[in-house]
Order: sequence, then structure tokens, then C-alpha cells
Amino acid sequence: MKKYNAGIVGLGTYVPERILTNIELESSLETSDEWILSRTGIKERRIAAPEQAASDLALAAASAALENARVSASEVDLIICATLTPDMFFPATGCIVQDRLGAKKAAAFDLEAGCSGFIYGLSVAQAFIASGIYKTVLVIGTDVMSRIVNWRDRGTCVLFGDGAGAVVLKPVEQDQGILSVHLGADGSGAGTLLVPAGGSRMPLSQEVLDLNLQFIQMSGGDVFKFAVIAMCNATKHVLAGVGLETEDLGMLVPHQANTRIIESAAKRLKLPMDKVVVTVDRYGNNSTASVPLALKEAVDDGRIKNGQNVVLVGFGAGLTWGAVLIRWVL
Repeated sequence: MKKYNAGIVGLGTYVPERILTNIELESSLETSDEWILSRTGIKERRIAAPEQAASDLALAAASAALENARVSASEVDLIICATLTPDMFFPATGCIVQDRLGAKKAAAFDLEAGCSGFIYGLSVAQAFIASGIYKTVLVIGTDVMSRIVNWRDRGTCVLFGDGAGAVVLKPVEQDQGILSVHLGADGSGAGTLLVPAGGSRMPLSQEVLDLNLQFIQMSGGDVFKFAVIAMCNATKHVLAGVGLETEDLGMLVPHQANTRIIESAAKRLKLPMDKVVVTVDRYGNNSTASVPLALKEAVDDGRIKNGQNVVLVGFGAGLTWGAVLIRWVL
């Protein structure tokens, strides 16, 4: 029986129209454009409209990906929706998107692995396609992070933005598509980055709301140190998995959390910044959407070319991390 890899055959993204600049944040926070820019590299971020939820952003990105791939919704076998901010606890946001797309034969579920969720989703898609169970898989990363940040906490609210990205995967030849996958987790770091309340451990109550426990809490220094090491190790791991070195890498597409994290990881990998995609300055940290947003931009502007070795790498709450190596053919 012939084995196949999973290859990306279409990409789509969506960001809300509303742009929130650092200058605007100066009027409501004890901060400045210079302070934010020097520490994060972020100039602006996109904010969803009040009526927009994760499924709305996901639908727009997924529709664009299907159109780009020239694949109809009726052909989709599986929808994997990576998100930290689902429309609701249940049903799954992926199921809502499945219905609105008209992908009637597709199975659908949500996947939660922090900001690593899109990478995890790609690995699941690869496994389903390689096994022959499914032929056409839609992987979506969608998050409305503006709903879970405390807009009075300058240490977190300046970092995040809203957006969605999606890819369509199909079987490709063994020397193309996803060649290597590495996933990891360290639950001992769960308290480093979390939203404490809203689940079964700490249901919402007036006391919880008064203490702002329904918002993101983060130990920034610990996340920084973890992120740089995790992304470097994951990148090296997927390259080594197929006998490649860092110098064989055509482009690195990292999770867009912070420019300083990205630059530190590139330096540690001895990669020039012209081989690293950076979009965090314009979109902030879009969580699960950041990697597909950056990927599509680099494909569209020609930085990613057919035949290149491309690594997508991320890290997130959990703590989690992951990377996929793709021999790019589109």
C-alpha cells in the first residue's frame, strides 16, 4: 500500500477590520508606544467587532482556504479547529464552522493546546492522511484573545490580537509536504500562563469576576525563557528527523508572541532574520492563528518557494510546544 504525506494545498486568513494602535492604548493604560514597542515589537493589533466570535473569524479563513485550494466544502473529510476562545464550552466551534461551510460529510472537533494548537492540529491531520482514513482535512486556528485579556493589565493586554488562519491538506508524494513532526508538553508549567477561572475548577462567580480571574495571567519572564529554548529544540528536532541541519532551512515560521523571543530563537539557531517570518508588529499575538497568518503572508510575497524546507514552530500554555517540517510544494 502506497504511503502519502500530508501537504498544504490551500491557505486562507482573516483579521478583523479594527486596528488598535499603541498610541490608542496610551490613553487608557499607564504605558507608551515606545514602552510596548521596545519590549514586544508590537505596533498594532486587530480587534474583533462585538458581534464577532471565533467561529465567524474561522469561517472567513476556512472559506478563503477552500477557495485557494479549489476544494469544495463537500469534499472535506475532517475539520480540526484549534482555539483557546471557542464560541462556547460546547458544541465545538469546529462543528459550528462545519455547518456554516456546508461541509456535510466532515467530522469536526476542537483542539486545545494553547498557542501550539495549530501545530498540534497539523500533526493530527498528517496522521489521518498518512493512515489513509481521510483525504481532505481542514485545519483552522482561530482566536478572539481580546475577550480574555484584562484591558487594565498592561503586561498582557498589549500583547494580543484577534484573527484566524486555515489550511487545506491533502495527500502528496513522500518527498513533499509534512516530512517530520515533533510535539511536546510540560504540565508542571501550567501555572506560568493560564486563565484561572471559568472552568470546572473555578466556576464563574461574582467573587471571581471581582478578582479578574477570568482573564489571562502570565509570568512573562518564565514564558520568555521557556519559549526560546522550546522553539529552538523543536526546530532542531524536526530537522534532525530527516537528516537536515539548520543551514538546510529555507524559512522559519514561528509563533508570533514577541519580537524579542523570535529574534532570540533565531540567534540561538544561527539563522539570519531574513529567513524568519515576523508579523507580530502588525497583528500582535493571535494565539492559534499566528502561524497560519505568518505562513500565508510569506507564501504570498514569495519568501516561501516551492522546494524549500520550511519549519512551522510554536509554543503555548500547557506548557506545550511543537514543530512541523514541510518540503514546500503548492
